[in-house]
Amino acid sequence: MTNATVNLKTTNQAMPLVGLGTWKIPKDQTTEVVETSIRNGYRLLDCACDYGNEVEVGKGIKAAIDSGVVKREEVFVTSKLWNTFHAKEHVRPALEKTLKDLDLKYLDLYLIHFPISLKYVDFETRYPPEWLYNPETDKLPTYVDVSIRETWEAMEELVDAGLVKNIGVANFNCSSLMDLLKYARIKPAVNQVEIHPYLPQDVLVEFCHRKDIALTAYSSFGSISYLSLFDGAKSVPSLLEDKIIQNIAKKYSKTPAQVLLRWSLERQIAVIPKSSNEDRLKQNIDLDFKLSEEDMNEIKKLNKNIRFNDPGTYFDCPIFG
Repeated sequence: MTNATVNLKTTNQAMPLVGLGTWKIPKDQTTEVVETSIRNGYRLLDCACDYGNEVEVGKGIKAAIDSGVVKREEVFVTSKLWNTFHAKEHVRPALEKTLKDLDLKYLDLYLIHFPISLKYVDFETRYPPEWLYNPETDKLPTYVDVSIRETWEAMEELVDAGLVKNIGVANFNCSSLMDLLKYARIKPAVNQVEIHPYLPQDVLVEFCHRKDIALTAYSSFGSISYLSLFDGAKSVPSLLEDKIIQNIAKKYSKTPAQVLLRWSLERQIAVIPKSSNEDRLKQNIDLDFKLSEEDMNEIKKLNKNIRFNDPGTYFDCPIFG
């Protein structure tokens, strides 16, 4: 089991480098998966209100705590502020809703989910929120003029209030981070972005490390999470079936998934793979092996600059352009 951590520079709090991602875990499985993951050594849980299963995540955490497996302070819980809650007056209520759903008094990390501000939808009308203001009639999101600065200053107030230990961002590129760093009173502790061998993001990784911003990678296995979302993902060869990855896996008697996760850890990047299968949960945290420099150079050859989670593809919102 891998116990590696990274110290977040803003608070010096240790964040585990291997966690459980909860995106796309079915609600009827989430509580059991979360409790099982904690029993198997996971201490980082990655959540978001937009995933629609935070109530069930909270029940899993509570079950693990009530059974004596962990104490609350031993579990690092991350959630995210959705695009519809960027206005200052909506940030704290959004967090408080997440805390209520998770049945927690504080979060270890709260992230701005995307650098995109969308029209507000109240909790009673629709929750979890979605990209479209009216999913039945809209073809494009309804954008609003709320600056990242306004949102960030409201995030900082959450830290001041003791509701969040660390704040950060997700899906921010270098220029977005450079702008944020100019005015941030509390620096972003983490940037969570899509990273895998098809999209290694070398420049962004180097920049974040230089600025003491920790990185969390999502979609570590490439296209697999997007096959049901858009046809383009189906045309991209699976990283899990790539010959380079498979050969390295055989070399260490590991699975291709373990090699892909270890590749990120070698770069000091946290990973949050999702699985509902206990055997795979155990494999995904069993990463105490090292990839050689030769292995890392071989994996470098896989770079295709392919991004799967791109709002520019879904909604003509090219934030990565």
